[in-house]
Amino acid sequence: MALDPEKQISSLWKALQGSQEANRRTFYQMRQVAIEFAGPDANPFDIGVKAWEIIGKDMGKSNLPRMNLLKGEEGLMMNIARAYQGLWTTNGAVVKIEKGKSPNEIFIKWERCPWPTSAKEFGASMKEDLLGCDRYLQTFLDEVNAFL
Repeated sequence: MALDPEKQISSLWKALQGSQEANRRTFYQMRQVAIEFAGPDANPFDIGVKAWEIIGKDMGKSNLPRMNLLKGEEGLMMNIARAYQGLWTTNGAVVKIEKGKSPNEIFIKWERCPWPTSAKEFGASMKEDLLGCDRYLQTFLDEVNAFL
């Protein structure tokens, strides 16, 4: 039986999209649960942003065991940036990496958060979505920088 590369790629693409959808929906479903448990005086914005912060911290720590200093600090920083970019590109975000002026300077830029449609479906504002992405990146980098 001959392998049809186009069919295989299409199949993998559909599976990736299904996985992205499951991630998005789970995040916002758990956000909704937290809001309901917190009670009527809870601020959904603060809960959503705090969730992004917790996830960023966890993801930063989970990258620590995989860090390799054998390529030097610059190589390590680029590997971290690429891992971060790959993770979020897989989830539907548009993340760019730019080298800075010095060898130890790399910029990670969100150009599109991964889940604006899901945020809207679950009543989260775009402000919350954007600040959540920023908070995730900051706490992720705080954990990584503590290692360096």
